[in-house]
Amino acid sequence: MEIVIVEKKTFEALLAAAETLAGKVGELCRRCSDKRESKWLDGQEVCRLMRISPRTLQTLRDNRKIAFAQVNRKFYYRPEEVERLLKEAALPQSAREDT
Repeated sequence: MEIVIVEKKTFEALLAAAETLAGKVGELCRRCSDKRESKWLDGQEVCRLMRISPRTLQTLRDNRKIAFAQVNRKFYYRPEEVERLLKEAALPQSAREDT
């Protein structure tokens, strides 16, 4: 066994750095778990929520108006994207032109 002697000030600085690192890692873990837990919606759910047809949803994808992920032949959408589109559709035309 090897013994290393370190000044108290250096040891305390090392402990403080380790605590800071642990805090940052904890924060990153919380962020990642929040993202993993968010439920993705499939196309049928999006069509029902937005009251649109599957073809309209395909047009939104083709025109890059809604972000999506594709697994095999099925498309999935984040709830935030659907909410954003619904809010955008609720804005009057003049308000959309100003932005």
